[in-house]
Amino acid sequence: MTEHFLRQGAETDVAVIGGGPAGLAAATALKKAGIGRVVVLERETEAGGIPRHCGHPPFGMREFSRILRGPVYAARLVQRAREAGVDIHTMASVAALHSGGNLLVSTPQGLLEMSARRIIHATGVREKPRSARLIGGARVAGICNTGALQSMVYLKHMRPFRRPVIIGSELVAMSAIMTCHHAGIRPVAMIESEGKVLARWPSGLFPPLNGIRLMTGTQIISIEGRKHVTGVRVMRAGGTIEEISCDGVVLSGRFTPESTLARSGHLGVDPGTGGPVVDQWGRCSDPAVFATGNLLRPVETAGWSWQEGKKCGEWVARDLAGDLPQDGPMVSLEAGNGIKYVMPQQIRLPVNASGTADSSGMDQVQLRVLKSISGELVARNEKGVVWRKKVRTHPERRLLVPLREIASSPAAGTVRFSIQEAS
Repeated sequence: MTEHFLRQGAETDVAVIGGGPAGLAAATALKKAGIGRVVVLERETEAGGIPRHCGHPPFGMREFSRILRGPVYAARLVQRAREAGVDIHTMASVAALHSGGNLLVSTPQGLLEMSARRIIHATGVREKPRSARLIGGARVAGICNTGALQSMVYLKHMRPFRRPVIIGSELVAMSAIMTCHHAGIRPVAMIESEGKVLARWPSGLFPPLNGIRLMTGTQIISIEGRKHVTGVRVMRAGGTIEEISCDGVVLSGRFTPESTLARSGHLGVDPGTGGPVVDQWGRCSDPAVFATGNLLRPVETAGWSWQEGKKCGEWVARDLAGDLPQDGPMVSLEAGNGIKYVMPQQIRLPVNASGTADSSGMDQVQLRVLKSISGELVARNEKGVVWRKKVRTHPERRLLVPLREIASSPAAGTVRFSIQEAS
């Protein structure tokens, strides 16, 4: 429930927008660093984020050194934050993010204005709806994304269908299978447009082991039915059209950052990630605002997001103490041929007494590719090749480049990453 001090004109040291693993980790780290008042603003009725909806393992190895189900994991994160002294406010949705650390917050009591010395933006990601996937056919009942399925099954104890198809093969699609199994739902097929399963091996074995037909290199054309889903039409790699009988469709993956606040406000947004433009400390174009977790890019696991949030909290604590560089040469990072996105998009290069760049921020530059590819990943600036490595990867696999290699000299400019495809 909402704490009493969340009122008109409230002031805080740090406001964290989003109560998922990244936001809770950041808030907890801030309190452990000695920051006075830290507030988490969570729009749902309970904090914990997406794991709260996932009634299956594995969660918690990084955070608690044990395997937990999603709701237990989420509850432990909330408990840890409260014990550290974090004020968590649920049913508090940020309606507007203004410069200078000012927020407009929607609560059951109405719209409230509040201010913070620093803001951490940690609103995570959402799955693309049917409209964004350009799937034709009937507008019928029985279509949902994985998050909605998990909410219906684990929180509302509903069974929306019995024999659905699952669209996509990212890790979240495997989570959808586990959710279906919990509810006694038996998916008939998993449909993936790429030529192979996107989740890491051995995830591709999971659908067949559960009696689910795995159809890679297959494109969904339309959803059929009058009032409810009765089937889907798909096109196989060779152009053959096939109809699959089913009573539901689960649209999994195809994540996009929940960056509405950034897009509707004053923050710079990167077209590749869909999230805010950040430097190696997660600092946005407004230096009072930091971003962390899956808002930075779609999409990583809860444990990975928790780890990013923890580091972000530590960086914000340093910033409040005046210990983060504000000025200095800047390197811009850009996505070139074959690269979907680069994060962070900027590296600030302050020079310390030893003559080297400050490397206290992110350890790595994160990239993903546009298609399954084998070749050489190359980073170039105006003077030539900065870094290169042979890679064989797929669209949903992270590529990590040591940030120190890219920031090896204190000179401003642009570094562009590209893939030179093997012949």
